[in-house]
Amino acid sequence: MDGLWDERIAVGATELRSSAIRDLLKLTAQPQIISFAGGLPAAELFPAEEIALASERALAEVPMATLQYGRTEGYEPLRALVGTWLGRLGMDTRFEQVIITAGSQQALDLIGRLLIDPGAPVVVEEPTYLGALQAWQTCRPNYLRVPIDEQGLVVDALEQLLAKGLRPRFLYVVSCFQNPTGVTLAPARRRQLIELAARYELPIVEDDPYGDLYYEGERVTPLAALDYELHGEPRYVVYLGTLSKMLAPGLRVGWLVAPRAIFDQLVMLKQGLDLSTSSSSQTVAYYACRDGLLERHAPRIRALYRERRDAMLAALEREMPPEVRWTRPEGGMFLWLTLPEGYNSGELLDRAIEAGVAFVPGEPFHPGGGGTNTMRLNFSFSSVAQINEGVRRLAAAIRAR
Repeated sequence: MDGLWDERIAVGATELRSSAIRDLLKLTAQPQIISFAGGLPAAELFPAEEIALASERALAEVPMATLQYGRTEGYEPLRALVGTWLGRLGMDTRFEQVIITAGSQQALDLIGRLLIDPGAPVVVEEPTYLGALQAWQTCRPNYLRVPIDEQGLVVDALEQLLAKGLRPRFLYVVSCFQNPTGVTLAPARRRQLIELAARYELPIVEDDPYGDLYYEGERVTPLAALDYELHGEPRYVVYLGTLSKMLAPGLRVGWLVAPRAIFDQLVMLKQGLDLSTSSSSQTVAYYACRDGLLERHAPRIRALYRERRDAMLAALEREMPPEVRWTRPEGGMFLWLTLPEGYNSGELLDRAIEAGVAFVPGEPFHPGGGGTNTMRLNFSFSSVAQINEGVRRLAAAIRAR
């Protein structure tokens, strides 16, 4: 580092680490590599024509709202539309409770700035979403890790932790089709968790970017809806959502629904960050979605991703050695593969890339280390033919150990 600058870098920033996924994507950009590494939506599903028409309408009908600075809380018609969507999920949300953010990643950043001091205890699932760990790097929390199983967060293990008298700042949970494992918090555990939050006064940050990507049954009720049911308004749950998975990630439009006790502080923090989320992105998103684009578009997304998930599960059954295990997600974009003890997925990655396939090793998803024999596989981006060939290459790399 340049001597002019190194002694001036803030202490928290000296510990910044680049995302393992972003670094890996640079290596896998070559066309010959089949990448299961990213978390990218299928580009062929982007509703480009509808978004272009929405942009034209926004500029024609609300040019000042589209081109001028906007309110920090967000474009009011879009906030109201988000409230309508959440109302269908059991959250009687008024637009005054919604902050439009630059994707849900910015919402995570705001949460960290507001609630995390250096060394403060924060409860996370293990493994957990790597983007959250990145967002909170400079906050330097003390992570308290709670295991997950095929039914999601093990709430009994969380209760044992809280019974010791610890008072975490909050619990962070990806409640539906979790990134990285693809598992979903079971309905009985959701109610158990909300009751536990009330008993121990534990705030919950519920990150729900994948909830609408369900391939079996119906949309799972968010934890936040149970919070509304019990308290009539947001009390324990801060709810994060996004348009990135169902519309287009390039718009960078997400939202945060927060209890009144912290809403104003979050608005002030966001004001200091960017004044407001892009006005043009917000109005375009509103005009694209106000007439039901998401409702028409969602079945196409779910059908394609279901086909690709099924293809990956079938390829794994066909190609993998019998001692390899994996999750069977009912939605989302990822599954989690576990190798036998003694395998190291980080070391395997080099051999896999040489064979023309990429994945994300599991260790970065564990804030305390571990998971060296695991990996995350994405099925939303690759075609069925690529999935079949990529799994074949991956299985060959595993056998060649």
